[in-house]
Amino acid sequence: MPLLSWFNRDADLARAARTPYRLLEPVASLSHGEADSPNMLIEGDNLDALKALLPYYAGQVKCIYIDPPYNTLAADMPHYDDNVEHSQWLSLMYPALELLKRLLSQDGHIFVQIDDNEMAYLQVVMDEIFGRSNRAINIAVKMSELSGVKMKHADRKPPKLKEYILAYRATPSGRLRPIKKQKDPGKFEQYLRYYTKFIENPEDEVEKWVITPIKDHLETLGIEPTDEAVREFQLREAGRVVYRTNNALLARLSFGTRTAKVVSPKGIEYVWWEGKQMLFLSSYTEEYLGDFWPDISTINLNKEGGVDFKRGKKPEALLQRVIEISTNPGDLVLDSFLGSGSTAAVAHKMKRRWIGIELREQARTHCQKRLSAVVDGERSGISEAAGWRGGGGFRFYKLGVPVFDENGHIREGIRFEHLAAHVWFAETGSARSSRARKEAFLGEHAGTSYYLLFNGILGDASASGGNVLTRRVLRSLPKFDGPRVIYGEACALPEEQLRDLQITFRQTPYDIKAR
Repeated sequence: MPLLSWFNRDADLARAARTPYRLLEPVASLSHGEADSPNMLIEGDNLDALKALLPYYAGQVKCIYIDPPYNTLAADMPHYDDNVEHSQWLSLMYPALELLKRLLSQDGHIFVQIDDNEMAYLQVVMDEIFGRSNRAINIAVKMSELSGVKMKHADRKPPKLKEYILAYRATPSGRLRPIKKQKDPGKFEQYLRYYTKFIENPEDEVEKWVITPIKDHLETLGIEPTDEAVREFQLREAGRVVYRTNNALLARLSFGTRTAKVVSPKGIEYVWWEGKQMLFLSSYTEEYLGDFWPDISTINLNKEGGVDFKRGKKPEALLQRVIEISTNPGDLVLDSFLGSGSTAAVAHKMKRRWIGIELREQARTHCQKRLSAVVDGERSGISEAAGWRGGGGFRFYKLGVPVFDENGHIREGIRFEHLAAHVWFAETGSARSSRARKEAFLGEHAGTSYYLLFNGILGDASASGGNVLTRRVLRSLPKFDGPRVIYGEACALPEEQLRDLQITFRQTPYDIKAR
């Protein structure tokens, strides 16, 4: 497979591994809503925050959406460093994508929104990291109208109206739902008809229908059939409106009468009227979309969420569609370039768990403000469509010190649960629940049990605090039939006994390998 080369590529390929594991420190004054909420808003560097999440969320995230800097030389976007050379941009993206991949669940998807400037480079890099065979879809999204400043030079350069969303699955098991949008009945007025049902013969099993054009029906009611009146009627009486279709499946069916109602094998109701196939609009109020999304409105986008984010804010309707096709309620959504907080806001309204990462003060001035309003029931964006009335909460975190110091020693103040998460992740590559029991036995994985002796976990008040593996300490550990891996400061048992007992001893911190 072709690989992309850029300045400092070799160093960038190792950046994710070199990034230290840091603690995440809660900031109670900036948290909001329910105290036990699983949602996390993290202030800090992208790579540091992602690395801090790995021991707890590796393989747990169902949907990742990121809207990274586009490298567009946009000096008027003060919240992003969006003016970097191609190599610098790739140095930013490659290690971040590597860490994001490790956070994805087996059936998860990642969506990256980008414009023309780096789209081609991004696709080659994502092919390398996620695998070309795991391309899910490359979506073109209409993000602008033929109006405004962009038309000033339309005679010299075609205006840019679209952006791209590159979507990859973590493994071939990942599947996206069909991409749908709600139909606007007003766009199909020439095909819409009002109908009234009647039975021509009660003994006839075929139902009969009289179908009348909407405008004609309005006139019989004494209503002027204006476009507005027709549209209002269509929406109010959606259950009594049909739409013409040329469905190939129905073309193979035969009918005993030109007005027979049938139900297709997929459960969609149709009628046959004057030789034309008709489809109940009430049974088909959505239409399928492919890889072109022209229907997302960006009008009045600046008003969404109550925070100002010039030219960088994404419509909540766009995020709603991405989350809808890739997750279920309760699934975990992550955005590590949170921007103004749109992804987290939409995930919250859609009853998904979420993690958002944003750098510097923007996490407080934009994201915290917007997400607090969401918890309190703000009404912009998709609130009405989602039936959002408020609720839930989130915890605000900032990055703390690295778990290990520059010499590889465990930093003073590190608690047992912090080190346990790193040991478990280093050994298994999977996340350890933040609610796991605080005990020396960490768990069993693939037939091997794991133990950690640290910070007096056994209740030993001696100088070593029970952190040394002795015969007495070994007897106090939960029994396990099979191989055991035990971490501690030192081991007082002979090598022969360890072999007989199928015990592998690892010394902390030196044997805690990074992943």
